[in-house]
Amino acid sequence: MNGNPASPRHARTAVRRLLSAALAVFAAAFLVATPAGALAAPTAKEFVSNLDLDCYKTTTYQPPAVALSLRHINPVLANLPPVQVTLGPREQMCVPVAKNNVIPPATVLDYVRFVDLSCYRVSAPQINQNLALRHLNPVLQGVPGISVTLNVPQNLCVPVAKNGVTPPPDVLRVVSHIDLLCYAHTPNPAMNKALNLTQLNPVLVNQIPPRTVQVGAARQLCVPVQKGGDQIPADVFDIVRWVDLEKFDIAGPTISAVPLTLKHLNPVLANLPAEELRLTGATQLAVPVSKNGVTPPA
Repeated sequence: MNGNPASPRHARTAVRRLLSAALAVFAAAFLVATPAGALAAPTAKEFVSNLDLDCYKTTTYQPPAVALSLRHINPVLANLPPVQVTLGPREQMCVPVAKNNVIPPATVLDYVRFVDLSCYRVSAPQINQNLALRHLNPVLQGVPGISVTLNVPQNLCVPVAKNGVTPPPDVLRVVSHIDLLCYAHTPNPAMNKALNLTQLNPVLVNQIPPRTVQVGAARQLCVPVQKGGDQIPADVFDIVRWVDLEKFDIAGPTISAVPLTLKHLNPVLANLPAEELRLTGATQLAVPVSKNGVTPPA
């Protein structure tokens, strides 16, 4: 009778095995499932093509003179050697905006609205890198691209939070790793286009009203880098490595000075003290571009 598959003992054993297998599958599914309320990250193309930053002069501040080793992470520049810099005076604060009332899709807006970058003067050797730039943002699709030669790095722009308003955890793990090294370049052709800018970040949306600016000369190309000691998760790396922004000079209405308190978000600079500043006038608009025809993956 012991060999009979239909015996009660064998039946109980089979049931226990089925239950164990079902529980194992359920546990595995629970462990890998996306937590309730988590934000799905946009693709690299969705994120980068909707990222426009309004860059303001700030009151003077000299952070601790932190020495940093920077590695180029965009595929077009990945063969360049590491760059050694020391943080100099803060010169700009760049905040997210929409152009001509074209608001990014909701899933992208949840991320780009928290990209706030504080920009510091740096210096490093000249590289003489030739690049062909093409616009990625839908509003600028009809604007001709430009060909430039990168010269020397002038600024390092790093992620910060304003007035204690930090991004949600899913957003923070992306935006905290956006570090951009901004190179001067020649030539400096003008866009000669009027654009209406609307603030997207919660801290400034009621502080700076929509305004129209005239976009002038192309001035800097800001390219993604990784700071030594910054461990970027693989899925985040596949987004932030495509953040290339071209800064154009702009002219427009003056704004009332806006006081802010900044706190660094990137792990490498997280121990730096908070910074007090006032925005004293917009000077540049940073818009997304591709380099040499290599575009972010969709």
